[in-house]
Amino acid sequence: MKPWLETVSIPTSQSCLIYDRQLPEFGFNWHFHPEYELTFTLDSEGKRFVGGSVEQYTDGDLVLVGPNLPHAWQSQSTTNQGNTHRAVVCWFTLSWIEGLIKLMPEYNSLSSMLSQASGGLAFNQDISKDLRDIILTLPHISQAEKALSLQSILLNLATQKATCSRILNPERLPEPYYDKHRMTRVLAWLHQHYAAPIRLAPLCQNIHLSESQLQRIFKRSTGVSISHYVARLRIAKACSLLTETDLAMADIAVQSGFFDSAHFSRSFSKTVGITPTQYRRHHKDLVHHTPDRNLEL
Repeated sequence: MKPWLETVSIPTSQSCLIYDRQLPEFGFNWHFHPEYELTFTLDSEGKRFVGGSVEQYTDGDLVLVGPNLPHAWQSQSTTNQGNTHRAVVCWFTLSWIEGLIKLMPEYNSLSSMLSQASGGLAFNQDISKDLRDIILTLPHISQAEKALSLQSILLNLATQKATCSRILNPERLPEPYYDKHRMTRVLAWLHQHYAAPIRLAPLCQNIHLSESQLQRIFKRSTGVSISHYVARLRIAKACSLLTETDLAMADIAVQSGFFDSAHFSRSFSKTVGITPTQYRRHHKDLVHHTPDRNLEL
């Protein structure tokens, strides 16, 4: 199965993006993206797929995935008495981390670890236990604190003994193919116009392709159709508006590119698994909930 290209939208005002994923299950989602990804999985066990590596994972699984390395987690059961699988996911870019290394010589130890992450880097349970508390605070602190805490976590991982981690793919798989020049222009255009009705004719004229050629290249490069990708962008925008604003559902639908509130609700529920109202309520509950540290140990 060919991995699809996922777009991770880190706002220009942020150094990193943190997501506290809590779901009834982790479905197989074979994808890649140009950002680094540090994933800490809790209360869950199943199979972890990183490049050509397929392994069982359990509570406390900590993995650093390098740019454009295909990966997926597929849950099998929870490891606690609840029914929720959880993963704290941290995305950051190569340009951000390289900037830190150039700025501060003390960060040079990161270079080797980042190179190893090109094949996927799994850390042992002792390390994940030591970092558990600080990782679990990431979703609940300010953006500035997130950036500083993530730097601390990465430095901690980079200065561990070699025996504390292992490369999942010593022979790195080839990066998934996609036409970087064309796809950069296509993706930029879609990100600029997704909130309006999509008409491909202007885009096709700009990149000198017929619509059928564009559809074929896009599917080959990302693993999904243009309509599916645009739908994902619209849902992502809706999620952002639901959590960051108090806008009415009808306004969120329009600003996200859905000109029919009923269609917006159906599409959101089908993609996310819950209604927009439930999503907003669930996020507010998470924001106002302060974890009991004693229960996390």
